[in-house]
This record gives sequence, structure tokens and C-alpha cells, in this order.
Amino acid sequence: MSKKTLVVGASLKAVRYSNMAIQKLTNYNHETVAFGLREGDINGVTIDTDLKAYTNIDTVTLYLNPERQKEYYDYIISLNPKRVIFNPGTENPGFYTLLKSKGIDVEIACTLVLLSTNQY
Repeated sequence: MSKKTLVVGASLKAVRYSNMAIQKLTNYNHETVAFGLREGDINGVTIDTDLKAYTNIDTVTLYLNPERQKEYYDYIISLNPKRVIFNPGTENPGFYTLLKSKGIDVEIACTLVLLSTNQY
């Protein structure tokens, strides 16, 4: 079952985990949208540089350090995702509490591993 996913912190650099995640998400046929600092395209997914009001987001997967996440708290919550995945290096207990208070599940995991082990 496809889970529409927003990748926050998307990078055009192939060595970045956000880039690998977009490739893997699309390879696993998950509808994928992306937000990053630079416009571009990865595996047919356009990286948006402005915050769009996406609908039906199942999962937000984060690739921003905790300090950089702060400016996106309200935006991510406004999308009303079912869950937010905090990839390695993005752990943020303060944001976990805020998300949980809004009924949004928090997962501290690696998107690439979840996909590879059929746990996504």
C-alpha cells in the first residue's frame, strides 16, 4: 500500500540520505513529494523550495537537524500526517512531545532501513 510521503530536507546530492530515501521511496512505489533548499528533480520527484499545502500526507520523513526543524513545526503539524520519522541525526524530544499532543505518531528510525526491511 502506497504511503504518500513528504521528505523534508531533500538534497540533490546523490550521497545524501534524503536523496537516497527519495529514490528508494519511488522505487517502492510510494507517492513522494519533497521540500529542500534547491529546486531540482530526483527520480521524477520535484524538490519544492516553498512550503506547499500538500494533502493526504501519511508520513513526513525528516532530514534536518533539530535546530533547523523549529521553523517547520507549525507547517508539519498543519499537514496532519499520520506519522513523522526522525532519521538518525534528527532526533528531537521536544518536537516528539508536540507531535504526540496533536495525535501524530513519532518514529525514531531510518527510512532506508524501514523500506529495506518491509517495515515502512
